[in-house]
Amino acid sequence: MIIQASTADLQTVFDIVQTTIAAIYPHYYPKGAVQFFQEHHSMEHIAKDLAEGAVYLLYDGEVPAATLTINGNEINRLFVLPQMQGRGYGTKLMDFAESRIAAQHAEAVLCSSFAAQELYMKRGYTIDRYWKIPCAYGDFLCYYTMQKPL
Repeated sequence: MIIQASTADLQTVFDIVQTTIAAIYPHYYPKGAVQFFQEHHSMEHIAKDLAEGAVYLLYDGEVPAATLTINGNEINRLFVLPQMQGRGYGTKLMDFAESRIAAQHAEAVLCSSFAAQELYMKRGYTIDRYWKIPCAYGDFLCYYTMQKPL
């Protein structure tokens, strides 16, 4: 079940995001980039999106398993808890997001971490631009912006 999250869900969304970053991103990114992701997906940023009604939670029964943020035609902050991955929840959230976006926009856009790039390409997203951001410890965060006509 996918529901619109409320401001009361701030800690739940934050925990899903931070747990997933801590478990998955160190396999793809150096320490400084992981720290950048953790700081970027702060309580303050999540609270802002919650206040705008842009955040959703996917439940596995009674357990919150994943989260997604939709800002206009942009898919943001899609995270599935590590122990819940492999159950199709990322696909369900992408189907949900694309359906909502298609009602008002001709294309969906997103920023892709290296961990998710293959998933997005299989769904028909193409790379628009490569980005490289300097981070702590002399590390870099590298990612792509991607787009898909709907």
